[in-house]
Amino acid sequence: MKPQHSFYDVAIVGGGMVGATLACALGDTPLRVAVVDAVSPALEWPPEGYDLRVSAITRASQRIFETLGAWEGMVERRVSPFRDMHVWDAGGRGSIHFDSADLGEDTLGHIIENRVIQAALHERMARLDNVEFIAPVRLRRLAWDSDAMYLELEDGSYLASSLLVGADGSRSWVRSQAGISVKGWDYQQQALVTYVKTERPHEETAWQRFLPEGPLAFLPLTDGYSSIVWSTTPEQAKHLLDLDEGSFSQSLAEAFEHRLGEIEQVGPRAAYPLRFLQTNAYVRPRLALVGDAAHTMHPLAGQGVNLGLADAASLAEVLLEALAARKGIGSITTLRRYERWRRADNQGMLAAVDGFKRVFGSDLSVVRWARNTGLSLTHSVLPVKNLLMRYAMGLSGDLPRLARGEALRDALGQH
Repeated sequence: MKPQHSFYDVAIVGGGMVGATLACALGDTPLRVAVVDAVSPALEWPPEGYDLRVSAITRASQRIFETLGAWEGMVERRVSPFRDMHVWDAGGRGSIHFDSADLGEDTLGHIIENRVIQAALHERMARLDNVEFIAPVRLRRLAWDSDAMYLELEDGSYLASSLLVGADGSRSWVRSQAGISVKGWDYQQQALVTYVKTERPHEETAWQRFLPEGPLAFLPLTDGYSSIVWSTTPEQAKHLLDLDEGSFSQSLAEAFEHRLGEIEQVGPRAAYPLRFLQTNAYVRPRLALVGDAAHTMHPLAGQGVNLGLADAASLAEVLLEALAARKGIGSITTLRRYERWRRADNQGMLAAVDGFKRVFGSDLSVVRWARNTGLSLTHSVLPVKNLLMRYAMGLSGDLPRLARGEALRDALGQH
């Protein structure tokens, strides 16, 4: 599909969950927005089975979707609330239990298939007159001058914009073309993903057991199914992928201490490598990175996509405030407001999750004792536990307006 125009105010490369959220946040504004992707998302799928990739959506992210008018489309498809969370260590007796009732909240969050999130966002995006989705299209080259960013398409045509946003994932083409360096490392782990039906109900509870090779999570889905995210060594991941269904079910139930009984059904299995990555800059003049293009983290806390959604909500707020104040949306002064805001928030979570992964991956007896003691102490001190949970749910901190349930057009009226 060719673009209808040659010039846009904002061009977003990547129409996944974060890129589509940013486009929706800029909807119904004077900005002309293009979203460019190599593929078009699936909007329908067979009723049986689940997406292998799911996201644990926090209350803050839920508010973003609600305010943008995309949440209803997710609920109409299917979302799975979780009200409790149990975490325990295979290397000791330490454990912690989070209950939404302790916080006066109905849920801790929702487990939602990635395809459901993306379909609902694209459904909403299609109703926005100022947003154009251009796909499938392949990009050849990125160039820029003092006036604009230029995307050269595979057919030799160009798309120009005042601001280019890279929302194209951890292997970001935009980041590479712009020469933005990254620091990071491979965890030497893979996440095996599937879905299963268990003998006992999951009770709308997220379960996570820390094994020596990595964490194993059972995340509640509809109809008694659970999404599995099993982080382990590449060698064990390959072994688990090669097992027949019966042997895999037995290995999974044993690794989970049969907390939900036997595994009665197993879906398809896949695995992907786990890395830590953070860019040395989120912005350049006329360019910004959001989501996994700027940072990736271990999935053990389920926070990766939520950080990306907060990036999108924050960048949209900064851009629209600059527009209302008649400042350039692509100026480095404007974009550095976004960078300072999000880097400060993201670094704390990235460091915490990386540290958590390393502590729970250690075989040293003193570390095992410390982490089990820490889990038990945190569980017993309710104010500390609730403070930790409120932060993880996005109920505290320097939240963007959308995450507080405030429409951005209301904020623009204040200028």
